[in-house]
Amino acid sequence: MIAGNIFKWIGSLFTEVLFLPFEFLRLSIATQDLGWWISNLINWGFLLILLMLFAYWMKESKRFIEEGTEDRA
Repeated sequence: MIAGNIFKWIGSLFTEVLFLPFEFLRLSIATQDLGWWISNLINWGFLLILLMLFAYWMKESKRFIEEGTEDRA
């Protein structure tokens, strides 16, 4: 019985609290001009972060190859 209440609480937390900003985006901003771009601003932010992390990873990988300390086993 307690496990069922925990899962119901988690479900209500996500649907009633954590997704409210996305509901606002979907209902009010997405219907305006440039709505697609504004609605996907979060996705563009994640993409930018991923590209920066990928560039850092490639830079460090190149540095280890040039130093000869990369483990190629």
